[in-house]
Amino acid sequence: MGIADNAKNKAEDLKGQAKEKVGSATGNSDLESEGQVDQAVAAVKDHLTNAADKVKDGVEAVKDKLTGK
Repeated sequence: MGIADNAKNKAEDLKGQAKEKVGSATGNSDLESEGQVDQAVAAVKDHLTNAADKVKDGVEAVKDKLTGK
């Protein structure tokens, strides 16, 4: 998790935005929908990455308390 995952998620979101705009501009509703799906998938991945990071931080905090660090 972390910066690399966040970058991948952002790239997927931007790709989805581009597909949606091109699909809208060309009247291609399939491409527009595909772009919207790409954006939704990127958003879910981003939320999962953030949740995993918070869990990891919580585990580290408990470990530090238990070891006295």
